[in-house]
Amino acid sequence: MNHLDATAIAEAVRSGTTTAAAVAEHFLGLIERHEPAIQAFASFDPQAVRQQTQGAEGPLAGVPVGIKDIFDTVDHPTEFYSPIYQGNRPSRDAHVVALLRQAGAVIMGKTHTTEFAYMHTGPTRNPHDLSRTPGSSSAGSAAGMAVGFFPLALGTQTAGSLLKPAAYCGLYAFKPSLGLVSLEGVKSLAPSFDTVGWYGRSVRDLERLARVLIPGFPAVEPLARPLSLGFYRTTRWQDVDPVVAKSVEQAITLLASKGHQISEVIFPEAFAGVFDDHQLINDCEGARSLAKEFQAHPELLSDSTLAMFERAKGTTWEQESASKARLMKLAPLLTQICRPFDGMLSVSCGMLAPTGLASTGPSDFIKFWGAFGWPQVNIPLWPEEGALSVGLQLVGTFRDDAQLLRAAQAISQGLHREPGSSKKRGA
Repeated sequence: MNHLDATAIAEAVRSGTTTAAAVAEHFLGLIERHEPAIQAFASFDPQAVRQQTQGAEGPLAGVPVGIKDIFDTVDHPTEFYSPIYQGNRPSRDAHVVALLRQAGAVIMGKTHTTEFAYMHTGPTRNPHDLSRTPGSSSAGSAAGMAVGFFPLALGTQTAGSLLKPAAYCGLYAFKPSLGLVSLEGVKSLAPSFDTVGWYGRSVRDLERLARVLIPGFPAVEPLARPLSLGFYRTTRWQDVDPVVAKSVEQAITLLASKGHQISEVIFPEAFAGVFDDHQLINDCEGARSLAKEFQAHPELLSDSTLAMFERAKGTTWEQESASKARLMKLAPLLTQICRPFDGMLSVSCGMLAPTGLASTGPSDFIKFWGAFGWPQVNIPLWPEEGALSVGLQLVGTFRDDAQLLRAAQAISQGLHREPGSSKKRGA
């Protein structure tokens, strides 16, 4: 079961090949062995897990899921990795958590996040190298996925909080278009960018969860033709570590050898300011979202969150409005440039997972696209046996989420052995 994706597990439970209880016990055993080293969970109760396995039915029947600790849950505290909310017990589940339960999923517990899903990091470690960070605010979900605690996990992304941990931990991840997934019961940081996303063991897992959390999501049919892909380095490509750049370029070469058409695209100079505009808006909206916490308990906020307030304080309303206006003006041009392609390729993170837990590294290559609310997928790359993972980012135009997953499926099958495919890794 260690190598089965969520789709295979759900089908096995629904067919009677196994039971939800047996699935849960398998994963509980892994948690018991490895959680002391990984520290993925903010809240975990084996008995609560076992109680959920009775009568598990639906598209996610018996599938264990990790939940980032900014989603409200009735059976676990929701504390946002902040002493301000220690012992906070929501009265109901977040909308997406309720949908998971209705689909037969088994909630394994709450996974560690950064403080209010911002910068101040938690205790979680990267399973591939315990001396390194697993990434930013969805770190507990990503690390738990990577070590095998659950085959699906919820996270969120405002700047790079979903795709960065996916890149560092070697995971498939999907961040849908802005506004497609309900944020009811999820702690907000920057509403212009906040998006619920998730991790899976395969692209088909990403799609299966999309059909649960986005009612009416279009069917993702396989493509019967080669892909047409754009490749955009951005103006910050010089910051990419050589091993990351080489891995991504080798993947692109491999995809081209399989018949996919890949064109490098140069954007107008005006797009160089997107990174800074995203940061400015993030700071201002974050300060507004956490205003009540700042006014009531400033002494309980981390230095990084207080620094966000200082930057927001030094930003005028006119400056924030100008940043938003620039992004709105660029959005149609970005669509015009990218619309001819099945997807845009980029690197997810410009570096390997940094050593230590204090810093997770920049999110520039992720937030560039997130500034426009576009859907994003991380496809894991492994440069060589025993090496740390690299993230290949695939981006689709706004609300073309099904097409993006269709392209991601084809790319994954070209680079790896995707579940349900007869292709071999690298074949």
